[in-house]
Amino acid sequence: MITVDDILREKRDTRIITLRMHETVADAVLVMKRENISSVIIKDVCRTEGNTVVGVFSERDVTRAVLEHGANTPKVVLASLLKREVISCTLEDTIETVLRLMVEHQVRHLPVMESYALVGVISATDLMRHYLKESETQPALQVVSGGIEAGLAALR
Repeated sequence: MITVDDILREKRDTRIITLRMHETVADAVLVMKRENISSVIIKDVCRTEGNTVVGVFSERDVTRAVLEHGANTPKVVLASLLKREVISCTLEDTIETVLRLMVEHQVRHLPVMESYALVGVISATDLMRHYLKESETQPALQVVSGGIEAGLAALR
């Protein structure tokens, strides 16, 4: 079975883009634009607990913030918009587990945690790239009946 660790090893860019929870929506949007990414990991930097992941802020959250705060959105502090629990996965989780988490919680990005430390981020796009790469190296029939079928089974 393919794991999160396998997918992260395939990624072209493994940098983890983070912001602190007291930064603003404007800061997040500028970083997402500059890095050409659709989400950032939000951390709380505490002296006693280290760097703690407190959420994922995405383009979807920007849209919701604009609807809620209007013209004041750029000045809104990210911490005030983080209302969900952090949904994450581990390096050992399978693709099926990740797909299930993404569908169940309606998210497209999952922080990858190892012993409470952030070690990566896996996205729906990463999973799609994996399936496309797999389809190029295997006969199409095998991919359709194997890889994609397994992904669909995970969603059921």
